[in-house]
Amino acid sequence: MAIDLQQVSKIDVQPGELPQSMAAWVIREERQGEPKDAFQVEEIEVPEPGAFEVIVRVMAAGVNYNNVWAALGKPVSVMKYGDHPEFGHHIGGSDASGYVWKVGPGVTRWKPGDEVVVHCNQASYEDPEVHGLDPMAAPSQRIWGYETTWGSFAQFTKVQAQQLLPKPKALSWEEAASYGLVYFTAYRMLITRCNLQAGQRVLIWGAAGGLGVFATQLCAAAGAHCVGVVSSPEKGELVERLGAVGFIDRGEFAGMMRKGGESPAEEKARFLASREFSKRVSEMLGDAPDIVFEHVGQATFPTSVYTVKPFGKVVICAGTTGFNLDFDVRYLWMKQKEIVGSHFANAYECMKANELIESGQIKPVLWRTMGFDGVAQAHQLMLENKHLGKISILVGADSEGQGRTAEGGGAIHAEVGG
Repeated sequence: MAIDLQQVSKIDVQPGELPQSMAAWVIREERQGEPKDAFQVEEIEVPEPGAFEVIVRVMAAGVNYNNVWAALGKPVSVMKYGDHPEFGHHIGGSDASGYVWKVGPGVTRWKPGDEVVVHCNQASYEDPEVHGLDPMAAPSQRIWGYETTWGSFAQFTKVQAQQLLPKPKALSWEEAASYGLVYFTAYRMLITRCNLQAGQRVLIWGAAGGLGVFATQLCAAAGAHCVGVVSSPEKGELVERLGAVGFIDRGEFAGMMRKGGESPAEEKARFLASREFSKRVSEMLGDAPDIVFEHVGQATFPTSVYTVKPFGKVVICAGTTGFNLDFDVRYLWMKQKEIVGSHFANAYECMKANELIESGQIKPVLWRTMGFDGVAQAHQLMLENKHLGKISILVGADSEGQGRTAEGGGAIHAEVGG
């Protein structure tokens, strides 16, 4: 049966009822490769909600790099993890906004018709870590829409009830779908893992990127002072607009980037460039940073460890330039610095972070919105590094700007990037 992508926003069932099938962008193991080939639209049976589960009618979905990995099947194939072996297919998408459509047994907080956004952490209700430690420590912890089958690039998606958050009323559907994965990750890194305090100094790598724009705003909201590293003066102007005290164009210190395998002479030159960079950071902040916000990895990590003040913290959630980190550990132990790992966020952190969006203290930053037919193209743009910021996909919404039910500033629309 051919699927008319122009009709995806139309459904013929009422809240509480599910159709038999839905349109979905699907990845299958036998066609893993570039997103333009791996993603294909299929007609898929709509799942029923189990205990403590909810079916959401997706109005808009957010695009993240994790489903470029899912398409490629690299660095590991998602098809062997989570519930993929049971169903044999992958529907990507780890950010969504939409309506609660049907609830499973035991769900009491949500009802059909509620407007929600979805955070992407799942864990089994039966894991003891969920009840008293942290769901992020649970053996069953998975990222929905990446390590699970039912993501947001479909007319309907299946989630755990604990993943739901009230949709901020001043945001459109596409704005509300744009921020969850990156923003909630940044929130946990700074607020929970580093206990960010007013007056502290923070260095943010990639400050105009998906994570950085939220790290910058969180620092401003907390009364902390931050300097952002960016790739152009135009992006520097954006991070200053978001609350940074200043920015550094990384092109001025290109020699500080670790490539791996440097000769002794090259490493000496790299260290000298890092030292000059560190001096610039301290001059701009008035002292060395208490916290360095890391997600770049191999290229920047030696500089991060060197630059952070004694007893300071380098918090890291990713390694976009490489995950094998090579740095001079003497600057770590002799200055009693800390390296702190962080991964997404739990439901409580997502709730508290979302309240800052609702109040307007933090704003999403959105580059482009595409129709449902643009899912494969959006991920191909990310693979080829031709995107200029966060992309949202319209699913149930048939045009931009729908879904606002209150006055407010909405998202910032800008070209961004590290």
